[in-house]
Amino acid sequence: MKGKYQIPDFHYFCRNMHIEISTGTMVETVALPSEFLDRTVRVNFYLPNPTARPEEISLLLVNDGQDLEAMGFDKMISYLSETNQVTPLLIAGIHCGEDRLNEYGMLMGPDFKGRGTKGPAYQRFILEELLPFIYSHYKVSSFKETAFAGFSLGGLSAIDIVWNHPGVFSKVGIFSGSLWWRSKDKDAKDYNGDKHRMMHRQVREGSHHPGQKFFFQCGTLDETEDRNKNGVIDSIDDTIDLMRELLQKGYKDGKDMYYLQLPKGKHDVPTWAKALPVFLKWGWRGRGEE
Repeated sequence: MKGKYQIPDFHYFCRNMHIEISTGTMVETVALPSEFLDRTVRVNFYLPNPTARPEEISLLLVNDGQDLEAMGFDKMISYLSETNQVTPLLIAGIHCGEDRLNEYGMLMGPDFKGRGTKGPAYQRFILEELLPFIYSHYKVSSFKETAFAGFSLGGLSAIDIVWNHPGVFSKVGIFSGSLWWRSKDKDAKDYNGDKHRMMHRQVREGSHHPGQKFFFQCGTLDETEDRNKNGVIDSIDDTIDLMRELLQKGYKDGKDMYYLQLPKGKHDVPTWAKALPVFLKWGWRGRGEE
């Protein structure tokens, strides 16, 4: 598809939408009704500089958009943009709902506790409601590329959506991802990590998607669980194991995958705030980083 990305002028924004411009980055907040989720979804749109050339603008969706608010993401992206450390981005911070444990599931089905039942509905919201809204609302027919990111369970949701829709998404960022998501309790006698971790199994049974790239982040204090007693916390083991599955599919470490391990990094917003600029500069490196 070909077309123009047109940011409406300042006065249009002020007449029709809730806009904040406190940091130099325009942030539009939209309440988007969803038939698939049976709720209204709050989305913060962090807009690129209106002078950006349409063909240079990429789209990044982020689960748990309320965490972007909490970390002051408008200041972060404003600084990165003004110093030319990243190329132009339109970023949609999608706030989670009260039923987060079910919406941030996987397309293949719920986990061993029955969580994630609305995962397929959430994916339909993204593809059939949110993306069409963005194209229509911002008068765009195409972006340079489209990516997805998320924190914790939102990271699992993001990589599941990206993996299952390679024709739509080219990059994904997984921060402290809940890659332990499994179809059988880890304490069960017949538990097998290769078989029962659902994202690992999905990659193993799937195909290589040329052009897709993956960014993973973990903190050494992300958790304390060590189910196989190897001295490495499960979140790091799960992440490294998934990267091994991707390697087996033909993805290249360094070229198609990037792993960021933060010493003393925790499972929290301040840690993800430290990791996000690394992800953004990895995915959309600007002239200021050359």
